[in-house]
Amino acid sequence: MNINETAKSSSTALASNKVRTALTMLGVIIGVSAVILLVSIGRGIQNYITDQFNALGSNLLFVTPGKVQIGRDPGDSFSRNKLEEKHVRLVETQAADFFDSITPLVQIGETVKYKTNNYFATVIGINETGKLLFDYSVDKGEFFTKADVKSSSRVAILGPLVYKELFPNQDPIGKHIKIGDDSYEVIGTYVEKGPNYDVQVVVPYTSAINSFGIKTLSNIVIKISEDQNIDVASRQIERSLLKDLKEDDFTVMSQADILSTIQNILQMLTIGLGAIAGISLLVGGIGIMNIMLVSVTERTREIGLRKALGATQNNISLQFLFESTMLSIGGGTIGILLGWLASLAIRTYLRTEVPWWSVLIAFSFSAFVGIIFGTYPAIKAGKKNPIDALRYE
Repeated sequence: MNINETAKSSSTALASNKVRTALTMLGVIIGVSAVILLVSIGRGIQNYITDQFNALGSNLLFVTPGKVQIGRDPGDSFSRNKLEEKHVRLVETQAADFFDSITPLVQIGETVKYKTNNYFATVIGINETGKLLFDYSVDKGEFFTKADVKSSSRVAILGPLVYKELFPNQDPIGKHIKIGDDSYEVIGTYVEKGPNYDVQVVVPYTSAINSFGIKTLSNIVIKISEDQNIDVASRQIERSLLKDLKEDDFTVMSQADILSTIQNILQMLTIGLGAIAGISLLVGGIGIMNIMLVSVTERTREIGLRKALGATQNNISLQFLFESTMLSIGGGTIGILLGWLASLAIRTYLRTEVPWWSVLIAFSFSAFVGIIFGTYPAIKAGKKNPIDALRYE
């Protein structure tokens, strides 16, 4: 019996019991589609974060508390935070030639209230230059001024989601909201920037410090001049801060550094998610082996008859191996298609993509599963004694 005849016989055997074939393939379909979808979502998250960083430009430096290291508890750095306003002034005097603008940054989560409406927002405290530095585009009202920062004016700029939740179908300009225990006047709103920005309430950092009794800064954000080398500027800022701080008290990071760190973490997460989804492929493979063993038992007389007519052990084994491989490859193909379609559906909310290597790995693994888990039933079928097989009831 040649390969074509074996493949045809295998197809006929699978088609003779369509429901069982479909259910057997289901485990592989779910496993492969899960691998494709989860890898796609992981890529989408990476793309989202990259887009958020690119929206700010590539010439920002962030001074963060403590020594930032992968695997180190971030809370440890903030618990020993020593960044203060005086360090902003230190950078301004020691590295003024290297940057266009600088802002202290204070960040805290707080419930914002207007009458009976509440919204848990991210309160961001910056100075007047933060509008350009973070590219806030005001669509109603105005941004606060240098005078507002100096006088610690209790004024606020609302992000789109905060505005919609607190002031549905209302003009918020001139209204007063409660942030913590203090009342703030809404003087402006800004256009959508993305999920991380749209939930913000932006206030003068001096006002945030006074309202919440904050003694240290969350970050210092610096926009490097276009004509300056960002690495040279970073070293100069480090030297400036070392006049009052120790090396372990702060870290100067560029957007590229932060993005690279986050991307490395997300890549590991994506691989982990794909591996977890791959476990379901193993379960699907066990299902294939189980069904093939049942099939061998059911077709014992058929095996005996074919051997009596001249079929060799290899012929019998090859047919059953073909059947298991066709189940896994068929399930893998359908799984890839479903995973890709699910990725397209999610693309409305997240810029997902299906990398070619995920398709190759998922398809190869599904084929591998069919071969591995189909080998034992195939060998068992081929070794059956034709006389005993013909006597089987």
